[in-house]
Amino acid sequence: MSAMSDYLENKFLDHFLGTASTSAPAAVYLSLHTANPADDASGAEVSTSGTGYVRKAIAFSAASSGSAANSGAVEFDTATSSWGTLTHIGVWDASSAGNLLFYGALDASKTIATGDVFKVNTSGVTITAA
Repeated sequence: MSAMSDYLENKFLDHFLGTASTSAPAAVYLSLHTANPADDASGAEVSTSGTGYVRKAIAFSAASSGSAANSGAVEFDTATSSWGTLTHIGVWDASSAGNLLFYGALDASKTIATGDVFKVNTSGVTITAA
């Protein structure tokens, strides 16, 4: 994944051009989407209403050679109803609401039905500088 949200692009520019300071979030969270979140975070995130879905905390190793990968596996709760066909993921600065930071397409779409568990292996999410 290499796309930065509009929010993060503006924070980055302001910070490194000296017009405003920003700081890293205390934690970041992985989201699952059935459509491209896009730069403005408008893409369809899986519903939290009656589905068993919530964003999950994700940690990353320090960047090296222009990329950073998640440092541990991330396992979502068991789906209590269909989540639909997952096509994209996002990284946010909050466990709900908040600001989208990065997003990208899954290597392959995955349909999540009732009883399924979605898991991301260690190094399964890599954020690459464009």
